[in-house]
Amino acid sequence: MNNVKDQYFEWLCEKVNADDSNISYVKLMTHMHKFNFVALMKMDENREHDGIDLRYRFGIEEGVSENIIHDSLDDERCSSVLEMIVALAIRCEETIMTDDDYGDRTGMWFWNMIMSLGLGTMSDSRFDDNYVSIILEDFINRNYKRNGEGGLFTIDGIKKDMRKVEIWYQMSWYIDLL
Repeated sequence: MNNVKDQYFEWLCEKVNADDSNISYVKLMTHMHKFNFVALMKMDENREHDGIDLRYRFGIEEGVSENIIHDSLDDERCSSVLEMIVALAIRCEETIMTDDDYGDRTGMWFWNMIMSLGLGTMSDSRFDDNYVSIILEDFINRNYKRNGEGGLFTIDGIKKDMRKVEIWYQMSWYIDLL
């Protein structure tokens, strides 16, 4: 059963091109995968469910039965921060921003969110467990800047307080400015 968990983690990393460069982010990805996403706003529960749904998409794409997914991966009720952000990146690409001229940009959306969080420098050689935990706690508790810096989407000059709106709206406003 543990093998399925390992396969799933690798699949999540592949979805966002975590291994496309000479720099490894395995420690960051592992830490984010162990960190539970908690929806403080009612509508952000949808992001949590998107993360959980990724488990079943993995099963379909990798030929793993629903029973094995349920027995192996559904021991955690909520999604991890990694699952939620990967799911949001996929949803951004497939639901809103898909464009054959650009190809699949799921990894780009994911890494833009990682940069906004302030975790872009947390490669394996520079990884700081305590720093990452503080950043993720601040994200979950919405202790980031009004413009979203420290959260998933930074929008300079925005008049709204990003901490007071659901993640989907934050993403929509971010995309509107591209």
